[in-house]
Amino acid sequence: MIRKEMIAMLLAGGQGSRLGVLTSKVAKPAVAFGGKYRIIDFPLSNCINSGVDTVGVLTQYQPLRLNTHIGIGIPWDLDRNIGGVTVLPPYEKIENSSWYRGTADAIYQNIDYMDSFNPEYILILSGDHIYKMDYEVMLDFHKQNGAEVTLAAMPVPLEEAKRFGILITDENRKIVDFEEKPENPRSNLASMGIYIFNWKTLKEALLAKADQPGLDFGKHIIPYCHQKEAPLYAYEYNGYWKDVGTLHSYWEANMELIDLVPDFNLYEEYWKIYTRSQIIQPQYLGPDSVVEKSIIGEGTTILGQVYNSVIGCGVTIGEGTVVRDSIIMNETTIGKGCEIYKGILAENVNIEDEVKLGIGDEVENETDPHIYNHGLVTIGEKSVVPKGTVVGKNSVIFGVTTAADYDNGNLASGKTLIKAGGEA
Repeated sequence: MIRKEMIAMLLAGGQGSRLGVLTSKVAKPAVAFGGKYRIIDFPLSNCINSGVDTVGVLTQYQPLRLNTHIGIGIPWDLDRNIGGVTVLPPYEKIENSSWYRGTADAIYQNIDYMDSFNPEYILILSGDHIYKMDYEVMLDFHKQNGAEVTLAAMPVPLEEAKRFGILITDENRKIVDFEEKPENPRSNLASMGIYIFNWKTLKEALLAKADQPGLDFGKHIIPYCHQKEAPLYAYEYNGYWKDVGTLHSYWEANMELIDLVPDFNLYEEYWKIYTRSQIIQPQYLGPDSVVEKSIIGEGTTILGQVYNSVIGCGVTIGEGTVVRDSIIMNETTIGKGCEIYKGILAENVNIEDEVKLGIGDEVENETDPHIYNHGLVTIGEKSVVPKGTVVGKNSVIFGVTTAADYDNGNLASGKTLIKAGGEA
């Protein structure tokens, strides 16, 4: 009989709507990050570095690129005969067939998968955070305390605590109470959405609460375990952890990678981040190119100047072009004589010659100011921006655009230009 001590269930079905056009055609965990990676590479790499060799990846929204990226798990050494990585989309069952309706519902619908490994512990992870964590150390903490549920938690500034689920613990880190986004927080320990459950405890809670609409860990499963007086503990984590849930936090996390002493180091020998890489050609820097304080992906050709930017794989940057404080994703082409400031350009974008992005004053975005802000210019994947166009700040372009879509070659700050075929 197969028996795994602990298996991981990685929730990767989220749309990530606060990333705007970046996630209109791709699930958030599959969004490119740090030049050559995708967001899901970080929790997957944490698993293999922590000795967790069985991972179920629960996909739902726009799963194609995610499924292709994960494949059979070779880059993470997760191509195993027993265990390994398994992609678990919602599937047709004889009765009660439906999409995943909540974080815990996705786990509930895969009880048979988990049971097949006869595990003692289940590790629940989210597919959209950037961090390094040794889950084995968390499991040791769980066992030492005789916990049935352990929640990873990190201290946050008290003034920010109202944005999180907050855990109130005694001096031994046993959880005595928790509050979801409290107005007046009684603690600054925020739940990170990383849980270890005894399988017996989790299974009982899932079966008991299965009928709850939108079955969720924070709202239903953990409160149920608490009511049953199961011992719940908070495992305090003090390393780097970033929820890249908004365009600005996504941009910030990429920019932090190129600090002289980065908070998050991609180059540590003992904690490697693995990814699926298809491009094997080297980078090429032309004779007049300048690159300062930037990450440049494989197969990229730079003939212009790049400052303080994260450039993906297979990108081309033309002569006389200047790119500053920007994220350029894989296979994007930027023509000659362009200026790009604080741009986030998705994959396979074509910026024609003499285009200027991020010019002028900041104006609030007309359609989605909560998404497009902080002076960023966001271009959705496979978009085309025609020659000589000037684009302002807090703006967004998605689709194959032509000169006729612009007002005398301009898109003012705060404007949204989304063409047919590009749905945000």
